[in-house]
Amino acid sequence: MGPVGCPCGSGLAYDECCGPVVRNERPADTAEELMRSRYTAYALGDVDHVFRSWHPATRPDELDQLPRLDWTGLEIVETVDGGPGDDHGVVEFRASYAGGVLHERSRFTRRAGRWVYLDGITSEE
Repeated sequence: MGPVGCPCGSGLAYDECCGPVVRNERPADTAEELMRSRYTAYALGDVDHVFRSWHPATRPDELDQLPRLDWTGLEIVETVDGGPGDDHGVVEFRASYAGGVLHERSRFTRRAGRWVYLDGITSEE
């Protein structure tokens, strides 16, 4: 992918933003960066990144495909901890798609030094 804007809405090019994390070229530095990369993976249909970045204790045994939604935007509502020196973090976000908004407060933790998605409380708006 060339200089196309990153689906996460950061304003950066995909290759300067979520691309390296989605492609597993480097780990996310923060819980928010991992959350943004997971949103991007959902938007692009990248099942591997979503599966790989999900804590094995809470992820499905198999993940063959992602929901077919037309993701249209991401808004970070709040972050609690989840920085480079933290072991846990929370990211609350609103992810818009054609026909609605997914509102989630997600928990992240470090596993073997890498941020992973643990779980979240979701609501449709």
